[in-house]
Amino acid sequence: MTKHLLYIGNELQDRGGTPTSVDILAPLLREEGYEVKTASANPGKLQRLKEMLLLVYRNRRTADYVLIDTYSTTNFWYAAAVGYLCRRFKLKYIPILRGGNLPQRLKRSPRETTKLFSNAYQNVAPSQFLMASFEAAGFRNLIYIPNSIQLSDYPYKERKNIKLYLLWVRSFAKVYNPLLALHVLEILLMKYPDAELCMVGPEKDASMAACKRMAEEKKLPVRFMGRLQKKHWIELAAQFDIFLNTTNVDNTPVSVIEAMALGLPIVSTDVGGIPFLLSEQKNALLVPPRDAVKMARAVEELLSEPAKAQRLAAAARKKAEDFDWKRVKLQWHQLLS
Repeated sequence: MTKHLLYIGNELQDRGGTPTSVDILAPLLREEGYEVKTASANPGKLQRLKEMLLLVYRNRRTADYVLIDTYSTTNFWYAAAVGYLCRRFKLKYIPILRGGNLPQRLKRSPRETTKLFSNAYQNVAPSQFLMASFEAAGFRNLIYIPNSIQLSDYPYKERKNIKLYLLWVRSFAKVYNPLLALHVLEILLMKYPDAELCMVGPEKDASMAACKRMAEEKKLPVRFMGRLQKKHWIELAAQFDIFLNTTNVDNTPVSVIEAMALGLPIVSTDVGGIPFLLSEQKNALLVPPRDAVKMARAVEELLSEPAKAQRLAAAARKKAEDFDWKRVKLQWHQLLS
């Protein structure tokens, strides 16, 4: 018998943004035989909330489960409102913990988070970091299901001759600290004049303008590609040798998992869920956030020790296999059966 799912999330793909979890997971679940209705792609915040609540209300008699992408900032309140409506209609709802700052949200809004998460059918943690954080807060209705990729879409490239061709892929937002990548490049150029940086991602706030201003003022060799379709940035990645992840707050970023699958040696900040995804000196190099000097030194380490870079990249690719949809979908079937 077909399961009827409602999926509540912030759909950005139809608005020209980077595909979000609901944009990616909903079609995959449909391919597995589930009927999935989603909300919302509306750009207006109040209208988006209205569409989310209306979807739940109109399908209150037929929905088997309500999946709710749950973030830590403003979008948390969408999840709280939808969860309240689900409880009113006795619907089984499943928050999917997306926000890297959700542990702080638990502290800031204890009453609202307790209502939302303790009354859920299950809470899905896509990272061991959030799994551990929620367990420490006393929640027991938790299950770990990681973000997924189609591993076959990511050709592995062994990089035998490491050059300072740096790749950064993320939305341009302050929380992801894209300026750090430019500061790292500036340090490296003092010793390696051939270093280059390519930045891929859509504009979320004033961060892109700040990055372009710094690149122009200091004449840094930076390419700003904007938002690219996944297949195009995967093709682009073959031209680069090192992946930078500069975030101040993080969970289990798909862009990093994709870099792991592609064979890019990774230098990342060690924030949030990153140490649960990447291990220092085993499959990546990890540095403190906001520290351009230490990140530049880590990049130099990969350049000076190409055998280490290859070893880290190979181990990261092996770890990426755990996120292949062929494996992850079995966990979703078990949860929704």
